[in-house]
Amino acid sequence: MSIAPWDHRLARLLVRPLASTPVHPNHLTAAGLILGLAAAVLFAQGDPGLANLAAALYMAAIFMDHTDGELARMTGKTSTFGHYFDHITAVTNYVALFIGIGFGLGGGALGAWAMPMGLLAGISVGAIFAGRFYIEERFGHDVVKQESFAGFEIEDTLYIIGPVTWLGGLTPFLIAACIGAPLFLAVVIRQIRGAARLMKRAS
Repeated sequence: MSIAPWDHRLARLLVRPLASTPVHPNHLTAAGLILGLAAAVLFAQGDPGLANLAAALYMAAIFMDHTDGELARMTGKTSTFGHYFDHITAVTNYVALFIGIGFGLGGGALGAWAMPMGLLAGISVGAIFAGRFYIEERFGHDVVKQESFAGFEIEDTLYIIGPVTWLGGLTPFLIAACIGAPLFLAVVIRQIRGAARLMKRAS
């Protein structure tokens, strides 16, 4: 039996005091967007010290992505706008992250390749999450549901940006993302086609 992911449980604990305040889930979503974009801008500077700060901000942005949903469910303040705002914010932050990293690494070993690699990784990751959102909206949440293991989900691997940055591993991280993200995007596209075929047969 799977258990609730650790970051979801921590988010639920931390937002509980906000349930009786005017703070709206969309406020938390906006805060996460600001943190994510600020992190991307800092990564783009190409300064190791700023990159370390950027990594911490981005990890906070990832965590904030869970707080808005927990507060919405806790207070009943769910809305169609909030649902789409949350997904758009997540995709924007993912794309901005890799573009920022690519821009910042332009003066390093990757040289002129860094920026296009960042664009490729960012666009691929953004398309992955947009594709999964499309599947969820079109074919149901169960098609893209991620099982947790010992309180961790696949998307929790995004937290690795902190240790990777602090240990000086941004260059291999970008290379791995540039290769892995397009491959995983191909898997998502295959999922969309498979789900469409199943729905067509059922109709």
